[in-house]
Amino acid sequence: MENLNKKIDHTNINPNATKEDIIKSCDEVKQYQLRGLCVRPQWVSLVKEQLQGTDTKVICLVDPPIGDSSHEERVAICQKAKENGADEIDVVVNIPDVKHERWDKILADLKEICQILPTKVIIGSGYLTDEEILKVSQIVKEAGAICVKTATEKDPLEEREIEEKARHLKLMRQGAPGLLIKASGNIKNFQEALYMIENGADIIGTSSGPKIIEESRQIQ
Repeated sequence: MENLNKKIDHTNINPNATKEDIIKSCDEVKQYQLRGLCVRPQWVSLVKEQLQGTDTKVICLVDPPIGDSSHEERVAICQKAKENGADEIDVVVNIPDVKHERWDKILADLKEICQILPTKVIIGSGYLTDEEILKVSQIVKEAGAICVKTATEKDPLEEREIEEKARHLKLMRQGAPGLLIKASGNIKNFQEALYMIENGADIIGTSSGPKIIEESRQIQ
């Protein structure tokens, strides 16, 4: 697939990652010219330094796994990420708020965050009903995000069949037409990545970016 590398946000959000591990991930995204590298907040400065001179985006993951920190904490993390050189934020929506239908609170939280940096909102689709996926996707668009994303670490979506993951993408597209759609949740090989793209994903979030590119080259 042409320009597959520009659809992949390589990911290293391992809580036990070392500086050496993060530098290795930076080397990988440089080698394969991937779209972005998503890391935890403490590594943003290092990644910015390592990726200087490239067009790879530095992406900060905010508030995994269920987005239940206070609004003030979330905003502070995002502001610090911007100061440290992040280009984008991948922030988890507050899943408990979704489950309690606190729609106004969710919108206010995301609106402020979206003003800090270009924001991809992780809706935790594995936790949600179809109706909640649609509703939250609508809120994500209203908040001013650039993208709605399925999942991050520990999301039940990781264990679902690939067809179910793809079905969530279609619901998200229905709820947030015009926004980028990012698929994640244990996408480990080229065939899975291709399937998600064919079913509407604009971006693939994965810790297997280099493996996916290598497999795509073998097939082509």
